Amino acid sequence: MRGAAAGLWRTALRRLLAERSAVAALAVLAAVVGLCLAAPLYASRIAHTDPFRSNVSGEITLDGRTVAVLQDATDGLGLGQTPIGPTGHPEAYLLGADNQGRDVAARLLYGGRASLYIASVATLICIVAGAALGIVAGYFGGLVDAVLSRLLDVLWAFPVYLLAISLSIVTIGHGLVIGPFTLASDNLLLPALIIGLIYVPYIARPVRAQALALRRSEFVLAAIGCGVPTPRILRLDILPNVSTTLIVFVPLMMALNMLTESALSFLSIGVQAPDASWGTIIQDGLALLYTRPAVALAPGLAIVVTVLALNVLGDALRDALDPRTLLRAAPAAPEAAAASVVPPAAAASADAAPG
Repeated sequence: MRGAAAGLWRTALRRLLAERSAVAALAVLAAVVGLCLAAPLYASRIAHTDPFRSNVSGEITLDGRTVAVLQDATDGLGLGQTPIGPTGHPEAYLLGADNQGRDVAARLLYGGRASLYIASVATLICIVAGAALGIVAGYFGGLVDAVLSRLLDVLWAFPVYLLAISLSIVTIGHGLVIGPFTLASDNLLLPALIIGLIYVPYIARPVRAQALALRRSEFVLAAIGCGVPTPRILRLDILPNVSTTLIVFVPLMMALNMLTESALSFLSIGVQAPDASWGTIIQDGLALLYTRPAVALAPGLAIVVTVLALNVLGDALRDALDPRTLLRAAPAAPEAAAASVVPPAAAASADAAPG
């Protein structure tokens, strides 16, 4: 049984890697993550700049000429200053400067680190909490299911962005205190926690439906009849059979969490200074949209590319982990035939049952 389950996972992996769109999405995500992780290296070794420090009076040498980072405006009445535009040189304001004279390219990479970190942590919180609540509610049923379902319904009833904005505004001033732990308002874990919690029903509800169906399945009833402890059934029978759903949700929820984080940061209630995210950089470039559009367009394009790659990967995972196509693609062996009747996780209960 366990060999059949491993065979199905290998089949799913082969199907995923055979999909060109999935491979392209993985390559794009790897490139985005790699570039963002290299942000300190780019800022210190290539651009030689501090992307978090104002540089309004700075100057650079460009093609043998000394150029001010903030130049006198030439449009209209000629009042104010306009940041230097994209130079095309990686070592000197590749994407130009913002209205504080900071290097947009370096801030873009650092902002990507924050956005990816928050989206990843929020996805982990959402998946773990949603899976735990969904499995417990679906397996135990009765009063436990009623209480948990009503709590999820209350959370589900709030408009997502309205709830996220409300929680962010409440915690933005003094942070969040949870027992002996305190999350300051500038801690990146705070927006990750808020975003992860508001999306818990998106995971818990489908997992609950699967757990309800699995609770009535023959192999789970057989495990209960054999006296297998409940925690062991949840761990070896229920969780493995909802794991495919959770895996498919990971890239989709990460894309959704990234969009939510960008929206909150754009409204100044997400990532706080001195940190930067793609949402805060878009906000910085809003006033420069007509003179230096690269400041706002660069993080916007980064969000589009990353979210698109995550959605493509999510669709490919869903197709690769479809149990009907997996069973059709699995080798015709006695173990595979048995796996088409009894889910792979049933083997765990058989092993756990008393002799």
